[in-house]
Amino acid sequence: MEISHCALVLGAYVNGYSIIQELYEKKVKKIILFGYSRELASYSNKINKFVLIDKTPESLHREITELHKEYEKIIVFPTDDLQLENLHKLYDNINSFCFLPFNPENLQECLDKRVQYSYCEKLGIPYPETIYIHEKKDLENIEFIQFPILLKPSKREDLRGKVFRNMKVDSLEDLNKSKARIEGYLDAGIKFLASEIIPGDENCIYSYVAYRDMNGKILNEWTGKKLAQYPNNFGVFSSASNEAPEDVLLQGRKLLYGMDIKGIAQPEFKYDLRDNKYKLMEINLRSMMWHRVGNLSGVDLQYSQYLDALGEKVDPQLQIKNKDIHFIYLKHEIMNLIERRRYLRIFFKNLMDSDETYIAVYDIKDIKPFLKDCMNVARLIGSHILKFLRVIN
Repeated sequence: MEISHCALVLGAYVNGYSIIQELYEKKVKKIILFGYSRELASYSNKINKFVLIDKTPESLHREITELHKEYEKIIVFPTDDLQLENLHKLYDNINSFCFLPFNPENLQECLDKRVQYSYCEKLGIPYPETIYIHEKKDLENIEFIQFPILLKPSKREDLRGKVFRNMKVDSLEDLNKSKARIEGYLDAGIKFLASEIIPGDENCIYSYVAYRDMNGKILNEWTGKKLAQYPNNFGVFSSASNEAPEDVLLQGRKLLYGMDIKGIAQPEFKYDLRDNKYKLMEINLRSMMWHRVGNLSGVDLQYSQYLDALGEKVDPQLQIKNKDIHFIYLKHEIMNLIERRRYLRIFFKNLMDSDETYIAVYDIKDIKPFLKDCMNVARLIGSHILKFLRVIN
């Protein structure tokens, strides 16, 4: 066995590629990528190897064990909740040679949004008015929340099966139309949260992102906000920046310490103009899609984890806040231009109204991932054109 170590990135989408970019820029020599399919990051010239896996813990275990034949220590960077759950199942088998960036004692409960909101209650962190739906009779309680509401699984069940990530319910009549479908999910053991929808668009959403080591110390941290999402209002990142108020940082720290969360974590808050509070939406316990904002504004969380895993000193970094830095995912911005009315003004504001603007995935020295993503955009545009032609015919 070669006495060495490597960084293992799980997931080949935008967040995986951003991890690869940061580690490569910090001169990390051995970067391995595992992915469910040949997504954009698998075409990068910054990685040493790409390995296809499926979504089972058995597949992950097999390929990590095989990788261990080449590397004495493997530093793991997960990018979705299913990967975290699979790593947790494998913890006892791989912990001796893998650095796993989470607290094994409470990972499963901390992934549950109901648990996250219960900690908000204990810690005095604002959160949306919420009803927990664990069985069919709980659906009757939804009427006690003012419509519209957002219905979502208490954990990311959409990664393992055909269940929605979230569903906007505008009225009791709207709920009744979907009742049979929801009851089917409940029968399958999926639990839900029904929460009030906090008024305001996507640029009211802020994040605190930090790396907390296995001894419980926050080594580095940053804050930022979404500028736009795709699809509108309840989607994922389209554009983001390094802007955020101090309240977001303080509440984020409080949650990481109060819940004893370890590794990279991201509490996400939405500003409620009705009471001027930043209310927790959810906590991601891994690197989300726009985490490169931190790296671009002077805070290298992925590299902080890498150094910590090797027992090396991690210097504290101060986030750049005197410049407005934007991070744009063109694929989602283009789709917003196609699907949202009067989006052109927002698009140019996101792209141009900053001191520095960076395009996700784009790197002239590593162009294949960007070209792969452009091909995906072309397919999406083509499908929209076909739908339009069917309508007019």
